[in-house]
Amino acid sequence: MLYGKENRDEAEFLEPIFGSESEQVDLPKYKLGRESIEPRVAYQLVQDEMLDEGNARLNLATFCQTYMEPEAVKLMSQTLEKNAIDKSEYPRTTEIENRCVNMIADLWNASENEQFMGTSTIGSSEACMLGGMAMKFSWRKRAEKLGLDINAKKPNLVISSGYQVCWEKFCVYWDIEMREVPMDKNHMSINLDKVMDYVDEYTIGIVGIMGITYTGRYDDIKALDKLVEEHNKHTDYKVYIHVDAASGGLYAPFVEPHLKWDFRLKNVISINTSGHKYGLVYPGVGWVLWRDKKYLPEELIFKVSYLGGELPTMAINFSHSAAQLIGQYYNFVRYGFDGYKAIHERTHKVAMYLAKAIEKTGLFEIVNGGSQLPIVCYKLREDINCDWDLYDLADRLLMKGWQVPAYPLPKNLEDNIIQRIVIRADFGMNMAYNYVQDMQEAIEFLNKAHLKYHNNPKNKVQGFTH
Repeated sequence: MLYGKENRDEAEFLEPIFGSESEQVDLPKYKLGRESIEPRVAYQLVQDEMLDEGNARLNLATFCQTYMEPEAVKLMSQTLEKNAIDKSEYPRTTEIENRCVNMIADLWNASENEQFMGTSTIGSSEACMLGGMAMKFSWRKRAEKLGLDINAKKPNLVISSGYQVCWEKFCVYWDIEMREVPMDKNHMSINLDKVMDYVDEYTIGIVGIMGITYTGRYDDIKALDKLVEEHNKHTDYKVYIHVDAASGGLYAPFVEPHLKWDFRLKNVISINTSGHKYGLVYPGVGWVLWRDKKYLPEELIFKVSYLGGELPTMAINFSHSAAQLIGQYYNFVRYGFDGYKAIHERTHKVAMYLAKAIEKTGLFEIVNGGSQLPIVCYKLREDINCDWDLYDLADRLLMKGWQVPAYPLPKNLEDNIIQRIVIRADFGMNMAYNYVQDMQEAIEFLNKAHLKYHNNPKNKVQGFTH
């Protein structure tokens, strides 16, 4: 073969990334650099910034989905530029959102005799905000009709102390008194013996939780509904239930379809869930539904242009990518009811295996063994005398990459330090075996190690922020 003179103009793009000028200086981190750099170099620099960050698959603290199928990822990447709020520009995306709402309403047993309404949100936190706002506005209308001085006292919301922080935010943002029903050792979910003691004419609603983040347990929504029904028979100041089903809303219908917690119960008027938890979508997408449009005050609904007409919307957030709700629809189409059921049942079995393996060590008391949500919570047994605690165990597990939170339980139980393992769809039995092996090795090391403690150890939160 004979070769002629090469065009050397592109030689600079053949320069090794780690031999480039950009890699020999510390680029500005808190202000813009002066000049542009090659995209491949920028990619490598940003990627390198995250090298020492934890592996999401090994993050056993988060409920959020950490795996989606390649086809789903491809589909979502192709729709990142779509603005979900632009209903007239993207009518097919709007129809997909509508289909998802209808599918979820069917899962939650919405009645054909009522006109349910619902919407997607950025996550369940926004969905909780919308559910809470609807309760407040509806309460205000009812109270004014009954002649109550709505300015005499601050309206209140009743919820167990195992609430997620978004409810605290809601109460601060919308000037609501949060009335916490304390959890105790005998009531690791909402205390049904005391909950109605917190209700008065200024109560905008009661929140039941389908999946307390601390323990994974469900509030007994069916029993709560009976208490509310009896209460409402004897007062003009009616109170209703919003179910925070961030974790359980797209899990319980598949694993425990006969469990009554949803719109089958008369006084459950609204429900929220996270699509990015057991809906199996990457963060962030959530959903909120009302059993009938009469529970959604008109002043919270805004009209947007849609195909020459108008479409109602009520989201707090405005412009955001439609990719996640496209991902939700993909999962619904891809898995169907039986597919979700198979995934969640396998996840449940993994949780049960882990609970038994951890209890078998003889060191731990199981607080929750994955009997409802696939969450395993445990604490050191009181009769065990060892020189290490769960914070030390969390540190040791982190050396193998496992992020396992250690934290105190809510008020009245803050002296109880527990660890929590969230089993997600991408945490299979092989990973569970590996975790048990690494946990056993960590315990063996800690038992033999020389540990130095502070004189006054304090309870803290380690690796648990949501």
